Amino acid sequence: MSKRDYYDVLGVSRSATQAEIKSAYRKLAIKYHPDKNPNNSEAEEKFKEAAEAYEILSNPKKRSNFDQFGFGGGFGGSQGGMNMDDIFSQFGDIFGGAAGGSPFDSFFGGAASSGGRRTARGSNLRIRVKLTLEEIASGVEKKIKVNKNVSCKPCNGTGAKNAAAFSTCSTCNGTGTVRRVTNTILGQMQTSSTCPTCNGTGNSITDKCETCHGEGVHKGEETISINIPPGVTEGIQLSMSGKGNAAPHDGIPGDLIIVIDEVPHEILKREGINIVYDLYISFVDAALGTSIEVPTISGKAKIKIEPGTQAGKILRLKGKGIPEVNSYHRGDQLVYVNIWTPKNLSKEEKAQLEGLRESNNFKPQPRKGEKSFFERMKEYFD
Repeated sequence: MSKRDYYDVLGVSRSATQAEIKSAYRKLAIKYHPDKNPNNSEAEEKFKEAAEAYEILSNPKKRSNFDQFGFGGGFGGSQGGMNMDDIFSQFGDIFGGAAGGSPFDSFFGGAASSGGRRTARGSNLRIRVKLTLEEIASGVEKKIKVNKNVSCKPCNGTGAKNAAAFSTCSTCNGTGTVRRVTNTILGQMQTSSTCPTCNGTGNSITDKCETCHGEGVHKGEETISINIPPGVTEGIQLSMSGKGNAAPHDGIPGDLIIVIDEVPHEILKREGINIVYDLYISFVDAALGTSIEVPTISGKAKIKIEPGTQAGKILRLKGKGIPEVNSYHRGDQLVYVNIWTPKNLSKEEKAQLEGLRESNNFKPQPRKGEKSFFERMKEYFD
């Protein structure tokens, strides 16, 4: 599947409303539908591409993630493209049809390419993953044990004891849908709905699997490896397609939604892509100058304190912050200088300081035109 911008695929602006997005997709779906373009691989690709674009842009959270991060990092589309079952499952929303039938029956006079059968879909799972500041800065692989519905191995998720335990549903004759014809003032109207006997599968199970009792799934545990890109933020959601609950009767599994929780660092603070550290030095070091090591998310770094450094000065360590997601840009570490004043002085120390009290160098003398701490802060962040 090509990675064209989803807004370009549907031919809408980035500020398009949900109604405009739905209308644009409906037109493309009709134009490139496989029944209307038999044996046309190019039309089929455009049909799938439009469905993938609609899947993202019609979902507020997925659209927000795409607007912010684009493709990659688990934030884009459906991780490898949508299949026809996924696409036709959207049509009940777009065209107002039944969940199991194709709206194109009335357009083209036949069943859609999915054969009219309803494919069960597993529910999505949501988990929270805690990350340290160091893990966020470098990216990390996490192996998580997830309790969920898993596909039954003895029956391969079919729910039947063996291949001979299936029979064609007598209600829908294997189509998965039942059709009704209603007489109206406009003539006969044909509607389709999911078969109530087989729930749209087209099959009946005559001998159920003893492990899952005919459901095709059972409770289990799976260890899932999650690759988390660097730069994620608190509360962001990543999606892993097909890693949610398994679906009954060998259907389509749901997705796994990973919500990021950021563990506060003991001494460093995150502000966007920048790291903030409060450095405390004595007024002697501030007056005379010194070299000192400060912690960073990647170890320690030595900085120089110039003689006469004032409280509130901000020192910047370039590139020592957090990287932006899907970008080469990296934030900085900001070191806020604080002057530590001792509370308990010896007699000798007091005497020495008393001798300096009247010295002009020890009296506050703001330099002409010198900017305040808040002015310097505003200029830095602007």
